[in-house]
Amino acid sequence: MSPSVPSPLPEAPATGASHGIAWPEPQREAAFQAWLAQLAASHALEPASLRPASADASFRRYFRIDAAPGGSRIIMDAPPAHEDCRPFVKVAGLLVDAGLRVPTILAWDQDQGFMLMSDLGTRTMLEVVQPDQPQASHGLYLQAVDALVDWQRASRPGVLPPYDEALLQRELALFPDWYLARHRGVAVEGRLRETLDSTFKLIVERNLAAPSVYVHRDFMPRNLMIGSDSRLGILDFQDAVYGPITYDIASLMRDAFLSWDEEFVLDITVRYWQKALEAGLPVDADFGEFYRGVEWMGLQRHLKVAGIFARLTLRDGKPKYLADTPRFIAYIRATASRYRELTPLLRLVEEVEGTQAASGYAFGRI
Repeated sequence: MSPSVPSPLPEAPATGASHGIAWPEPQREAAFQAWLAQLAASHALEPASLRPASADASFRRYFRIDAAPGGSRIIMDAPPAHEDCRPFVKVAGLLVDAGLRVPTILAWDQDQGFMLMSDLGTRTMLEVVQPDQPQASHGLYLQAVDALVDWQRASRPGVLPPYDEALLQRELALFPDWYLARHRGVAVEGRLRETLDSTFKLIVERNLAAPSVYVHRDFMPRNLMIGSDSRLGILDFQDAVYGPITYDIASLMRDAFLSWDEEFVLDITVRYWQKALEAGLPVDADFGEFYRGVEWMGLQRHLKVAGIFARLTLRDGKPKYLADTPRFIAYIRATASRYRELTPLLRLVEEVEGTQAASGYAFGRI
């Protein structure tokens, strides 16, 4: 999961310009208002209707604004000192070339970090699925699988940054640095450090053994929009890379914000695997081997996201994300319990979480 996790908010009536929008600096607000004024006539925008459109874990913000004679547009506020919009623009083009639905970029001030886009709506797939009725969500997940296969079929090497060993290791380091040390107060040293180092090395080796395709890196229902025509739209794609084919299906079925029974996870994963084979994608011909690869890839993601959610809380003051951490710890424990090579990691996590007597590591608290 990338640090950015957009979450569309429900529509609310606008009562005035910049309604509900706070600006950290008067200069940036003035620059924004001047930019918006220049666009208002040419794009038939109604500045008085401006309102927040989404909450985001990064420095990016999204506003919604009405446009005559009907409909609305989305505005991205991405301060250049913190956010680079160029990857967003590049990946948006790749997704369009793959036949997928993404926001259309209507205007972009690269120097100031303001962007006007089409509006894919207010309903995410996360809001539509029914976690207690998997079969009612089956069709939506098959749509997501079709979109994923189309995205991967468009893959070409050398276009996106590689999801290489260095990046995988940097992501894994978030778990000891932020979740263990800063959130749990565990001293990451001695035998515990050795266990993490050897386990992380194994995780990276297993995941780099998978063939590479385009990877969205946050392909999950929270980032999939349901349009008025029921066609899926895709958001939060700016961190896309070229890496393991197992990543996005692991992201889709081991969600950051909801969990499915193993039966449903297997059902959708099998259907993805079948469609990928038919499309000529480089998935393992043996489903059992492919699924093991998905589990190992998911493990890397879960360790990373546990660290990211701790960082969002402790560094960025966004505690709502840490509330979902138990879901990731459960994913980590479930995967680690199925593979003998991961037994040391399982014991470590259980001791940290207090689900087993702390006898194996005798780790210290910071």
